[in-house]
Amino acid sequence: MKNKEISAIFNEIADILELKGENRYRIAAYRRGARSIEGLSESIEQLAADGSLVSIPGIGKDLESKILEYLENGKVSYLEELRNETPPVLLEMLKVPGIGPKMAILLYKELGVTSLAQLKKAAREHRIQGLPKIKAKMEENILKGIEFLEKSRGRTPIGIAYPLALELLEALRTLPHVERTSYAGSLRRWRETVGDLDILTTSKRPQEVIDFFVKMDNVERVLAGGKTKASVVTSENIQIDLRVVESESFGSALNYFTGSKEHNIRLREIAIKKGLKLNEYGVFKKTKQGEKRIAGKSEEDVYKSLGLPFIPPEIREDSGEIEAAIEGSLPELVTIDMIKGDLHGHTKYSDGHATLEELAQLAKKRGYRYLLISDHSQSLHIANGLSRDRLLKQIEEIDKLNARMKGFRLLKGSEVDILPDGSLDFDDGLLAMLDVVIIAVHSKFKMGLDKMTERVTTAMLNPHANILAHPTGRVVGIRDAYEIDMDEVIRIAAETGTAIEINCHPLRLDLDSLNARKAKTAGVMISLGTDTHNPTELDNMIYGIGTARRGWLEPGNVLNTLTADKLLKTLHKKRSRR
Repeated sequence: MKNKEISAIFNEIADILELKGENRYRIAAYRRGARSIEGLSESIEQLAADGSLVSIPGIGKDLESKILEYLENGKVSYLEELRNETPPVLLEMLKVPGIGPKMAILLYKELGVTSLAQLKKAAREHRIQGLPKIKAKMEENILKGIEFLEKSRGRTPIGIAYPLALELLEALRTLPHVERTSYAGSLRRWRETVGDLDILTTSKRPQEVIDFFVKMDNVERVLAGGKTKASVVTSENIQIDLRVVESESFGSALNYFTGSKEHNIRLREIAIKKGLKLNEYGVFKKTKQGEKRIAGKSEEDVYKSLGLPFIPPEIREDSGEIEAAIEGSLPELVTIDMIKGDLHGHTKYSDGHATLEELAQLAKKRGYRYLLISDHSQSLHIANGLSRDRLLKQIEEIDKLNARMKGFRLLKGSEVDILPDGSLDFDDGLLAMLDVVIIAVHSKFKMGLDKMTERVTTAMLNPHANILAHPTGRVVGIRDAYEIDMDEVIRIAAETGTAIEINCHPLRLDLDSLNARKAKTAGVMISLGTDTHNPTELDNMIYGIGTARRGWLEPGNVLNTLTADKLLKTLHKKRSRR
């Protein structure tokens, strides 16, 4: 699918228009179109063939023509014109957290930089501070932003890697002689970003599998090809390594290439102590006739041969899983089929793309029993935040919808801004009318560790604050977390009975798995919310589940496994503590 490519094109057009100081509504139109296309579950090619591109929210005739041009010619002439008018370093600077269009132009004109390397050198030599409206702290943040960007390069967000892997597996399974296939590596461990994609398959005709793989439509270039292994780079600039292994070795190969390296080392140490040899081909025992393979066809058999129960891929990080396996205390990790509802959704009332009823029907279709409506509060003007009167109107509409829906319930809520002093964006009287109140930081990210921590923990003391959303504010590969003491936040969450969200958007996944595990240990309940703006983003629950499993979370740690009544009873205990 070319959805990601077209979304990236529209975002780049918006970036350049912003640099040029063009009309903000025109810029917003491209941004909205990019978000809509990125969130599609359908192929943009199929929608174009059906003549239904304009049915996509935010796609009018102008954007439709550019999509069709790209699908036909592989480029958009308007973007090419804009690129020719724009110094490339300006677009590079916009990728640095903290640098907006005005600052990028200032740095370009005043310093004459032509690369990020030159900008980094200027920051280290303190040549940035002193420029108009730029002080030492801002120069320090620019340097940190460049280093963050450098660290993020070469890795692909899971939200891009996972759909690509599924698409590839689906294509491989069309071959009649392919028996088993799976992705491996850090993707199978549900890391937030992945390096190369590892794909394993079994087939009695490995050369045919390799030939099919290297000729796939999105392959840009072939790095290596052989009888049982090939490496390619896709149009998304992602390297994919395919290995065709013997059926008897599939389980051991899957275990080996899933990793992590540290987990594999521990397994090999156990094997050696048992007089066994473990590698990607299987588990072997020495006999008089030589080596005999005693396991390898399945991962379960590999672990069993080592005297261990199966260890889920998500926790294979040598972070206590081996010890837990030996002791028989591995967690029974939460699974997506245990999820009864989504606890973070936006509608057209604020900055979402669907009506209340549309979102409710889509959530019900996915098998959910409830969905929390959490449109933004009044202070977040950029997201069309709801005034008191508009929120009351929404509450009334939800009540009417719930009265006629069977087997499903919309929960009345709001994503309420945590103001800089720690107070909330709505008064307690209005908050008391809601089923669930999400609180979140959306502004003034550079307050510093102590002030940000105080801001968030003060808000958590409010008896109506049920869930702290995306608590560190990070956006994977785009914006680092703001400074906040998460250990203190988790402590206050446990003390006050406030749940903490794992935001399921693949560019957030915030809480991360490390802090999710800390929260579990502290007895804090975790909420999973897709933060849906485009209806197809309801499918992002799978990413939150992956992070929850990496954090060792069990069903009892996750609010979404509860029925709506039990969920509200659990959350409303906080109000009675007052």
